[in-house]
Amino acid sequence: MANKQLFASSRGRLLPAADTVNEAGGLAYALPPKAALAQLVMTGSLGNAFYVDAQAQLAALLDGAQRVEPLYVAQTAVFARRHGYMKDTPAVLVALLTLVSPDLSRRAFEQVIDNGRMLRNFVQVLRSGVLGRKSLGTAPKRLVQRWLDGRTVAQLMNDAVGQSPSLADIIKMVHPRPVNLEREAFYGWLLGRTVATEQLPEQVRAYESFKAALAAGDQEAALPAVNFQWLTALPLGRAQWIEIARRASWQTLRMNLNTYARHGVFGEQPRANALSQTPAHSGSGAGSGVTEPPADLIRELAAKLRDAETIRRARVFPFQLLATWRALDQRVPVELREALQDALEIALENVPVPAGKVYVLPDVSGSMGAPVTGWRQGATSKVTCRDAAALIASAILRRNPSAEVIAFDDQVWPLALNPRDSVTTNTELLARTGGGGTNTSLPLAWLNARQARGDLVVYCSDNASWMDSRPVGATETLRQWEAFRARNPAARLVCLDLQPYAGSQAVSRADILNIGGFSDAVFEVLGRFARGEHNGEHWVAAIEAVEV
Repeated sequence: MANKQLFASSRGRLLPAADTVNEAGGLAYALPPKAALAQLVMTGSLGNAFYVDAQAQLAALLDGAQRVEPLYVAQTAVFARRHGYMKDTPAVLVALLTLVSPDLSRRAFEQVIDNGRMLRNFVQVLRSGVLGRKSLGTAPKRLVQRWLDGRTVAQLMNDAVGQSPSLADIIKMVHPRPVNLEREAFYGWLLGRTVATEQLPEQVRAYESFKAALAAGDQEAALPAVNFQWLTALPLGRAQWIEIARRASWQTLRMNLNTYARHGVFGEQPRANALSQTPAHSGSGAGSGVTEPPADLIRELAAKLRDAETIRRARVFPFQLLATWRALDQRVPVELREALQDALEIALENVPVPAGKVYVLPDVSGSMGAPVTGWRQGATSKVTCRDAAALIASAILRRNPSAEVIAFDDQVWPLALNPRDSVTTNTELLARTGGGGTNTSLPLAWLNARQARGDLVVYCSDNASWMDSRPVGATETLRQWEAFRARNPAARLVCLDLQPYAGSQAVSRADILNIGGFSDAVFEVLGRFARGEHNGEHWVAAIEAVEV
C-alpha cells in the first residue's frame, strides 16, 4: 500500500507546486516577469539587502527589464518615480531605454528626471560603463540639453547642489547652447570662469555679494534668496542659521533638523561633528556658552511641521517622516519631535480604511532588521524592514480599530496594540518584538487553529520564509490560506514584500495580491484590492495604465 502520509487525499482545489527557491533557501513561487520587475523597481534602492548585495540587485533589475517589452520598462520607471518616489531604479531604467528605444527614453526622461538629483543619477548610470557605454552619446546629450534649456535659473541653482557628477560637470559634457546672455554668464559662473557681474542673474549676484560681505567680516549681512546648501560651507553666524531655518520649506525643515541643531539654531552651542560636511560655526556667540532655546522660533517651526495643509501639499511620504523621527539628534527640542509625530499622524489620514475584519501580519524575524533601503555607505536608513512593517500595521490599526495585529517570526506574537496610541509608539513596540527565523505560514495556521473569521489578511514581510519549507509541492503558506478561505470564501490575501526579492509564498490570483514597496502607493493599491475593485493582477495593470 502506498504511503498514506505522502499520498493522502487533499481537500479543495489542487494547489500549484512552488517553482523556485527564495533567497533564504525555502520553496517559493516566482513572480511573472512584469510583476518581478515592478517588485525590483519599487523596493530596490541598489544597496546591500539581507540576502542579496547591491550588485546582485542591479543584475536582477537589468535582467528583469530584458524580459519585458520596452514600453512596460518605461511605464514602470514613471510609476516608480511618480507613486513610489524612488530615485535610483527609475533612473537606471530610463538610462537603459536610451540603448533599446530612444523614443521611449525621451518620453520617460521627461517624466522621471524631474530634478537635479535625478539628472545626476541618469548621467552617472550612463557613464559608469555598467550598461555598456562610458559616454552619454548623441541622443542622451540632446535629452540633457533640452532639460537644461527648460529650467529656470532659480531651478538650476537648486539643481547645482550635489556632486558626482556636479551640474558643472554635466554642462561640460553636453555643451548646452545658452538661450541668452544671462544664461551664458550663469553657465560660465558655474564652470568657474570670469564673467561680467552685470550679466549674472540677480540671485547669483546677491550670493556673490553675500560671500564678499562675510569675507569682509560682516556677520550681519542679509542672507541671499538661494538654496541654503549654497551657504553651508560659509562662516555663518547663529542668527543667520536661525534665519535659514525660518525660511525653510516644509520638506527642507523636515530634512535638516539635525543640521540646524548642529549649528546652534535651537539654542545650544554647536559641537564639533566629524560626520558633518561643513564646519560648525557659532558666529558672534562663540565662547558665550550654551544659550537658551528661542521659544518663539521653536513654536514657529513646530507649527510649520504639523500644519495639515502644508503636509498634504508637500506630498509627504510617511516613511520619510518615520526615518526623520528615528534619526533625530538629541539636541532637537522635544516640541519639534512631537510636531513630527503629529505630522506622521496627519500624513496617514488618507490611508484607505479596509472594511470588515482585518488581520495584519508583520514579519519580525531577524532578516527584517535590515535597513528597508539596504546598507549603503554614507546613506543607510535607520528605518528597518521591521519598522516599515510596523508602520503599515499601525496605520491600518489606526484607521480600523477592530483590526488585529499578529506579529510572527518562528513563533506567533499576538499583540494587543492600542489604536489610540501614536503610530510611533506602536511602531516602537513592534520593532522590539521577535528576531528569530522566518515562518510565514505560522500566523495563518494560528488563525486556522482558532477557526478565525476574517475578510482581509495582510502580510508585511520580506517573504523569505524557510522554516516551513517542503521538499516539493505547494508552499505551506498557500496551503494554510486555502484552509482559511474555505472558512471565509470572500476573504482576500495581500502579500506585501518590502525587499527586492522576486519570489512569493502565494501565487497571484483573484483573491491574492502580491505587491512590493514601502511608499504611499502601497496603501492605495491595498485599499482598492480590499474593496474588491480589482484582482490580484491589478498592480501590473496600474503600471500598464501609465501614459508615457
